[in-house]
Amino acid sequence: MRSFSEATAVHPGADGWTADLDPQWGVGDKLHGGYLMAVIARAVTATAGPAHPHPIAMTTTFLRPPPPGSATVGVELLRAGRGSAQYRARLTQDGEPCAESLVTQSTLDDAAPWWSGLPTPTVPAEDECFLLPSEPPGATFPVHLLDVVEHRLDPTSLTFAMGHPSTTGQISGYLRLADGADWDPLSLLVALDPSPPISLTLGIQGWAPTITLTAYVRRLPAPGPLLMTMESAEVTSGRMDETALLWDSKGALVAQATQLAAVRP
Repeated sequence: MRSFSEATAVHPGADGWTADLDPQWGVGDKLHGGYLMAVIARAVTATAGPAHPHPIAMTTTFLRPPPPGSATVGVELLRAGRGSAQYRARLTQDGEPCAESLVTQSTLDDAAPWWSGLPTPTVPAEDECFLLPSEPPGATFPVHLLDVVEHRLDPTSLTFAMGHPSTTGQISGYLRLADGADWDPLSLLVALDPSPPISLTLGIQGWAPTITLTAYVRRLPAPGPLLMTMESAEVTSGRMDETALLWDSKGALVAQATQLAAVRP
């Protein structure tokens, strides 16, 4: 099992940055959307250098799911300023575009917010939450991601597993990297696309591929687990929205994301 930094490593190539997409960071036979964003962000961060070392905003459109293996990330600078820089990046495989991103790079710190209107949610203690297995009984495919990112969910989020679908469209719990590594601005992109999708908690079986995801990384996370909440406002016309929020072990909001996903029963 490769670490997150190893699984998202990029190297200079003839057409940009090369990466070796790791099957461990997947759901069934599909690579995880947040993982693909992290690979792209790694290439952008390497391009930006120390002047703008962290991704603070990223919108990615997913075009086709790449299989594990060799891929290329092309990065184009759109504008570089004193406080931030904007880039366009495209992940391709065998000449086919798989994901396209707009990324803003800047510098993050761990300072307290000047103002916050969003209190830390109340969730049962981490040891009172349920650790999701990568191969749960009755599942039609393994969720390899759960072997590298531990998901401990509030038991009230898991009633669907006992035949009682949720009616709230919400989940919450804690996330840790399984190898004990601390979260950083790149790995937060993985955490912003947690499992399971809201559609599954509502009793809708099947794949829920992300169409587009916008992430904001707000500050450097403190060591320890992340507290995660995710909710949907509506499932309609074969699509759903999901809004995820992440707090670090000090109770600080560190990242947030909104995505539009397809619902394919």
